[in-house]
Amino acid sequence: MRLALGVRYNGQAYDGWQSQPSGRTVQDRLEQALAKFTAGPRIGTLCAGRTDAGVHGWMQVVHFDTDIDRVPFSWVRGPNRFLPDDIAVQWAQPVPAEFHCRASALGRRYLYVLSQSPVRPSLESGRVGWSMHALDGEAMRTAASHLLGEHDFTSFRASACQARSPVKTMRRIAIRRQGEGARCRWHFEFEADAFLHHMIRNIMGCLVRVGQGHAAPDWLREVRDARSREVAAPTFSADGLYFLGPLYDAHWGLPPEVTLGAQGASYDGPP
Repeated sequence: MRLALGVRYNGQAYDGWQSQPSGRTVQDRLEQALAKFTAGPRIGTLCAGRTDAGVHGWMQVVHFDTDIDRVPFSWVRGPNRFLPDDIAVQWAQPVPAEFHCRASALGRRYLYVLSQSPVRPSLESGRVGWSMHALDGEAMRTAASHLLGEHDFTSFRASACQARSPVKTMRRIAIRRQGEGARCRWHFEFEADAFLHHMIRNIMGCLVRVGQGHAAPDWLREVRDARSREVAAPTFSADGLYFLGPLYDAHWGLPPEVTLGAQGASYDGPP
């Protein structure tokens, strides 16, 4: 039987999603919990999108194969007994053998939460990015419009990126401000067919540069067309980055949060 799980986690304490010799990754903790729950050998999982150290998962989707027959909710409650407080399985769903959490995804979504404040975050440390200077929302939206559609995103690609092609299709960038005055919060939501390694953090560095008035909105088009990482802004902090999750066709029968076009796929951001 193939199972899909929805997993939510705070990435502050971990070296990213993917298993490493250190054992300090979200995948390591999840697979250890699954092994304890099943009282068997370690179950290998695959994920919809690997996240880096410090990046959070709002709705990571994983799948694995097992011979153990349990009702779906037991695959939620059982592993959660053995997971640390900052990781929790949200739902479990049997899926056809041809389902693949990564290859079957039709799109992916990320959110960056940024605090605009004269003083650095304290209670929200690790959960939001930070700009001590005021940001111009209209300038950032104009800049972001140059990234919509199909483009070569080499300028926003990490040197260690293993993607076969830098060409991706950015479907949506929404930039919203919450609050007024010198202290407020910004939400930057991105949806694309796929993303490159560090792509969102590199785009965020450029958008913040524009928002702070250090570059004109059309500069982002120049960065895009240069196809060179050297012309872009430095990589922005991982603290405020959330993997909102993948999107699938409705025929897989997965929850609305990860179903393309479903009402439940809308998002208002973490608390």
